Parts: sequence; C-alpha cells; structure tokens
Amino acid sequence: MSVVKINVLTVPAEQREVLEQRFASRAHAVENSDGFEWFELLRPVEGTDQYLVYTRWRSEEDFKAWMEGPMKAAHQHGGEGEAPKRPAASGSTLWSFEVVQSAGPKA
Repeated sequence: MSVVKINVLTVPAEQREVLEQRFASRAHAVENSDGFEWFELLRPVEGTDQYLVYTRWRSEEDFKAWMEGPMKAAHQHGGEGEAPKRPAASGSTLWSFEVVQSAGPKA
C-alpha cells in the first residue's frame, strides 16, 4: 500500500517566489527515485501562508531511502564555492498517511 507524505511549509509572503523558484530549479529531482509515485507543490490561495509539498511513495522504506540519499544531498546548504542559502520557509511539519482508497477518472 502506498504512503503519502505532506510537508507543510510556512512561507512568509516575501519568500513565496523564492520557494517556488527553488522547487522549479530542482524540478524532476525526485522522479527517478526508487518507489516514487507522485509529487505536487501546492500554493495557498487564501487564508493561510502554508504551502503543501505532496509526495506519494510505494512504501515507507522507499521514502526513507530518498530522505537519507537524494533529498539530503539536494538540501545541503551551499555547494562548493556557494554561500549558504537562507531557508525560504519559516517552519515545516511532516504529515504521514497510508493510502486506504484511491480513484481516478473513468477511462
């Protein structure tokens, strides 16, 4: 059964563009990870300053392997010759779910 991870990022208004640009610059970084099934970055429309980063994985083990490998490497602050980047989000909470039911459009 698949697992869903939703990273809830609190992003001040002045950092929204920075956050979206950083995700865009890493576009497709997760797609080749073993067990990866889906990704979406959800921008708040009204009433909140929280973005949702939705990922779905084949298993908890696949998610953990990605967290310890490719994700960790992608979030290293300041590569060779680069200054460390200030986080765009002021807070982060990870929600975890198991997929119990799923449906898509009828063919």
